[in-house]
Amino acid sequence: MQPASAEGSNTDTGRALKRYGPIALIAVVALVVVGLVVVGGGGDDDDVATTEAPPGSEASGDSETTDAPDPTTGDDEPTQTESGDPDDAGDPDAGDMPDSPFPEGVMTYNVAQELGLDIDFGERCDTETGRVKAQTFFAPECFAPFEGDNGGATARGVTADSIRIVQWVSQDADPILEFITSAILNEDTNADDEATLRGMMEYYETYYETYGRSVELIVVEGSGAVTDAAAARADAVRIDEELDPFMVWGGPALTNAFAEELAARGIPCFSCGPGFTKEYYQDNAGLAYTVGKGGDQLDLLVAEYIGKRLAGQPAIHAGDESMHDTERVFGRIWIESSAESAVANERFEANAAEAGFEITESQNYALDPATLQESAATVITRMKEAGVTSVIFNGDPVAPREFTNEATAQNYFPEWIVTGSVLVDTAAFSRTYDQEQWSNAFGVSNLAARVDRTIGSSYAIYEWFQGEEPPAADNIGVITPVPNTFYAILQGVGPNLTIENFNEAVFSAEPTPRALSAPSLSWGSEGIWPDDFEPDYRGVDDITEIWWDPDATGPDEIDRDGPGLWRYVDGGLRYKPGEIPEGPPKAFVEEGSTTIYTEPPPGEELPSYEPIRN
Repeated sequence: MQPASAEGSNTDTGRALKRYGPIALIAVVALVVVGLVVVGGGGDDDDVATTEAPPGSEASGDSETTDAPDPTTGDDEPTQTESGDPDDAGDPDAGDMPDSPFPEGVMTYNVAQELGLDIDFGERCDTETGRVKAQTFFAPECFAPFEGDNGGATARGVTADSIRIVQWVSQDADPILEFITSAILNEDTNADDEATLRGMMEYYETYYETYGRSVELIVVEGSGAVTDAAAARADAVRIDEELDPFMVWGGPALTNAFAEELAARGIPCFSCGPGFTKEYYQDNAGLAYTVGKGGDQLDLLVAEYIGKRLAGQPAIHAGDESMHDTERVFGRIWIESSAESAVANERFEANAAEAGFEITESQNYALDPATLQESAATVITRMKEAGVTSVIFNGDPVAPREFTNEATAQNYFPEWIVTGSVLVDTAAFSRTYDQEQWSNAFGVSNLAARVDRTIGSSYAIYEWFQGEEPPAADNIGVITPVPNTFYAILQGVGPNLTIENFNEAVFSAEPTPRALSAPSLSWGSEGIWPDDFEPDYRGVDDITEIWWDPDATGPDEIDRDGPGLWRYVDGGLRYKPGEIPEGPPKAFVEEGSTTIYTEPPPGEELPSYEPIRN
């Protein structure tokens, strides 16, 4: 099941998808190893859109940052057949479209306009804009309603009217997840999550073209803890032998055994574990994708950030004023969860050397409630003895509580450099850390700038469409990215749904455009990452710069008011590899930063529609 090549397929279909891009994607705000709590308020389920840099930002002048092309309004002419005559275009309902650049049965509003086709796009389409009538700035382009024969059972788990999808969920009482969520008091249950997802699926299947099919969702609760590799493999075997799905969504958070077993059985999986190296994805082409970026990709961006913004400069943001005249000495704290963890640490140190700095002290720890406090004492002692001024943290969202408490106990006040590791860059967790320490925290985040969840999130879409708050009001931001990505891709595949065609659609699409309230995503070979990272099976490509403001007040990601919020530099301006500017960070510079947009960011305003309820 090899997807399109780096240049896209040589077929008309491949070129058309590259030109117009079928995935008007919901962008991820919650890029998590464990699906625990909604993290971030804006753009977590919407298409990303081109947005100019805020006035006064580094990218508003001569920065190398550029806007990604809009997949629906590119500059190239659409691919046509040899006749090249729009007048020869057939009836899309009959699936006979000789001049269409898309797979048979697929047509978008913009292409229809360019080809001069007279098509009724139905009540869900705003023909003034060519986008669906959803109350979000990131509404996808209209796809023509399909009528006719969709081919029936085109693939495993597919019939003429259904697509069988299995969603794996952790146990409600998983001990590891309970240890993590206890810090933030998230009470959403699996039943709440399922009800919310099914409510969102009603929205997707109202506004997205599914070619006569609906998703038949089967929720499978894990038979063991998120760390239990044997139980994970058993779950995969059961799914294969008893449920026979087209695809699986989600998997155990702290073992890759589930995804490995599914791949061995030829079942593709979206975001089915903590993630793999680029080599694994390439060796299992088309059988594993993630919506978030990989750890190796994030390591590259973090090393670039530190090399360009921090290395060789004094540690002016340390809590200990005696460090302010000292050139930064870097230490790294990292979580060890598998044999791959040590390899990943070596890889980061190699990236650091290439970026022009070194890690003076490297310390690992395990996410074990019984030993975490003792580990923190040892780790902080080593950092202090090594003269580390700047601690790079790459781990889980609970451990910083122990590390920062221990640092204060030892009268050690360094800079804390955050790296986009899971949920550490959320207010919900950051408020649980020692605030005297965390007031010196800054770095980079995968998460997009927050927008009040009632106006710019999956929460807002659910409430608008269903007329009530989602049952999983806290978790909805981590529930929606994968299914919405699936539905968005499905539109571009067309009626002939196969894994091969699904992969072609993923890989042929242009990167989603740039925004402040949403990351940009792409898969395949787009020249964004180094050559050996492509083709790329991980979605998010960019980061933003952040710093912790202990005095800012407002709601956290699960709507609890209180002090302490992350500030997004330059309004949340995002950087892809190679785009991070040289020079001191804008940490602790309030001008131009934002905590939460109470109105959509400039250029990302919401339209106003009444929902369509069938």
